Amino acid sequence: MEIKAFFDSRTSTLTYVVYDPSSKDAVIIDPVLDYDPVGSKVWTESVSKILTFIEDNALTPRFILETHAHADHLSGAQMIKEACPDAQVAIGERITIVQDIFRKEFNLPDDFPTDGSQFDHLLKENETLQAGTLEFSVIFTPGHTPACATCHFVDAIFTGDTLFMPDGGTGRCDFPAGSAKDMYHSIMHKLYTLPDETRVFVGHDYQPNGRELDYETTIGEQKRNNINLKEGMSEDEFIRFRNDRDRELSAPRLLYQSIQVNIDAGSLPKSEANGKRFLKIPINIFRPETRTENLALDEVG
Repeated sequence: MEIKAFFDSRTSTLTYVVYDPSSKDAVIIDPVLDYDPVGSKVWTESVSKILTFIEDNALTPRFILETHAHADHLSGAQMIKEACPDAQVAIGERITIVQDIFRKEFNLPDDFPTDGSQFDHLLKENETLQAGTLEFSVIFTPGHTPACATCHFVDAIFTGDTLFMPDGGTGRCDFPAGSAKDMYHSIMHKLYTLPDETRVFVGHDYQPNGRELDYETTIGEQKRNNINLKEGMSEDEFIRFRNDRDRELSAPRLLYQSIQVNIDAGSLPKSEANGKRFLKIPINIFRPETRTENLALDEVG
């Protein structure tokens, strides 16, 4: 099994291609569709890099896996599926919770499916899947979102936004239906019970203090050195830290655009009568003397 990483510097996102060089079977994890909110421009530079790698190595993608419904970049899943129609787009089955939340938040049409049917496969907890000669299992790791899933291949896990590099800590938990308590249990009682030598591939690297890009660590290193959650930290301490920290964070820059596309399995909105596609951007009005305490989207990510 080989792993090829692709880094999108605009969103600090890692996309991975896991593949068997003998059989040529492959799995793509968390692909990015390039998007600039200035002019609402979409292009496919990141997708093209993946497809070029697939073609150059004569690989056959079996799955396009989403670790969760990302709030900081648009998914390139459908663009890749256009080129690789036999690949299944898959996500954790609790995506239905996220879909239900955001159909209401964005006032999407009543016929917008919230049963996960936009995806080809809904991953189940502890499910094991075959991707040709590759095999992976599913570990539900809610916290950042209720639908987060970690994918486990042999000695490697892909954690999405649950764990970052040890100097990056953990993902935020103020997404609607996110939970610092759930994240604590996902990491402490699931991921940290894996063998220390298990390789950890993270979903983002924000390169703290300007260091070079890094995206691979181990469970042992995380337990010893994760700046947010070392082994032995109490649940109450982590919840207090994570909630306090999240209150200081700004919303992801592409929050509104990303969520609408990603809960729809990476599909862009359909063209309307004038031939144009539209994304909905809610307006949140803040007055100096008040501050909303509800789940306003400009306060989560």
